[in-house]
Amino acid sequence: MASGSPALDDIDRLILSTLQDEGRITNVELARRAGLTAPPCLRRVRSLEESGVIDSYHAKLEPRALGYGITVFAMVSLKSQAEEDLRNFESHIASLPLVRECHMLNGEIDFILKIVARDLQHFQDFLTSHLTTIPNVESVKTSLTIRTAKSLPGVPVDLDEED
Repeated sequence: MASGSPALDDIDRLILSTLQDEGRITNVELARRAGLTAPPCLRRVRSLEESGVIDSYHAKLEPRALGYGITVFAMVSLKSQAEEDLRNFESHIASLPLVRECHMLNGEIDFILKIVARDLQHFQDFLTSHLTTIPNVESVKTSLTIRTAKSLPGVPVDLDEED
């Protein structure tokens, strides 16, 4: 476990795993699965929230059902990697709703972005009018997702499981 992380027992891990898989589960059902009564289960959940182990709750939406037919990964290289330039790029990316993820990388590429769009023309318009025009962007290489073989939210809860 990472330094500074709270010590988690088996019940905490079961609670976390269940909430990660079934975020809408009731506290009563969660308590039943954890072998607790509802009040101590709720106290554990609140403690996990307060310690930052549980960061947020959200619904996983189906992109196609909302008209987003394609997912593209864009590898962005910047002209300058000065901290101010990196922060300016990240700030600009944060304002673009079609960019769903932004990760700074070590190596030849500075950032990888996960972008959704209605179709290829919509993405091309976004690329030429919103991404390549960002100050300090040197190049953008894109890869269109053909299919997704695995997409799991969150992280493995039990680090002793097979990697």
